[in-house]
Amino acid sequence: MTVTTFTLNNGVEMPAIGLGVFQTPPRETAAAVRAALETGYRHVDTAAAYGNEREVGQAIADSGVDRSRVFIETKVWISDYGYEQTLHAFDKSAGKLGVDVIDLLILHQALPSAFDRTIAAYQALEKLLADGKVRAIGVSNFMPDHLDRLLEATEVVPAVNQVEIHPYFTQPAVQAADAKYGILSQAWSPIGGITSYRGKEGARSTFDDPILAAIAAEHGKTPAQVMLRWGLQQGRSVIPKSTKPARIAENFDVFDFDLTPGQLDAIDDLDTGVRGGPEPEDVTIEAFGRDIPEA
Repeated sequence: MTVTTFTLNNGVEMPAIGLGVFQTPPRETAAAVRAALETGYRHVDTAAAYGNEREVGQAIADSGVDRSRVFIETKVWISDYGYEQTLHAFDKSAGKLGVDVIDLLILHQALPSAFDRTIAAYQALEKLLADGKVRAIGVSNFMPDHLDRLLEATEVVPAVNQVEIHPYFTQPAVQAADAKYGILSQAWSPIGGITSYRGKEGARSTFDDPILAAIAAEHGKTPAQVMLRWGLQQGRSVIPKSTKPARIAENFDVFDFDLTPGQLDAIDDLDTGVRGGPEPEDVTIEAFGRDIPEA
């Protein structure tokens, strides 16, 4: 069955595929977003810490696509955690994006070393949701224990948990915790791009994996398309990133085929258990804090 949207736990409909702009320089961001919208994307994922929210907003405004048809997702950085600070973080992001309402606003990291600030930040998201300034709220890079602790202290279940998920790192415990609470798992680096630049000796890249290549050949698709289809068929939102128009279009062309149960299992079996991004427990204000500029 072809699924092009997901309905979040508060009833908001979100396009299943979004364009990611992590590490996309501001000068390249607007062109990438324009190319995505021209291709048919209606979901863009950015973050305060990416430094390109302004370019995302400008590209959407200039695209000719009605704002109501574009789902904008962004993230609050740890430096802006805390109740009042997070309320102001919304103002900064909304100002740069040029919007009054953000479709999905999430906390970028769990910040377990100062989780009281995380809870206060999430309570601010709850306030923004109640006031109609955001349509849905969520989290990113939260592990099962982080979700447990958050939900003990707050009222609104996150709509989304955006985490690293690709064939070489599937995080089954996180996905199970998300499912337990009715949270949609959203994959960053869904095609394992992070496996190509880890810089570790002997590291494998998903793009060169023979099993993925063989499955792709059976469907007349690319390994990237197979990985995105795997995520979608397993009920995940996926956020592929590219600045190349041809790749952006390729990543969107994944709704016309289905992987077999055997192929899905074969991809699951590729999991190495090796995380590409930072360990969530290692993300601290001291190590990762940075000032987020005003709008």
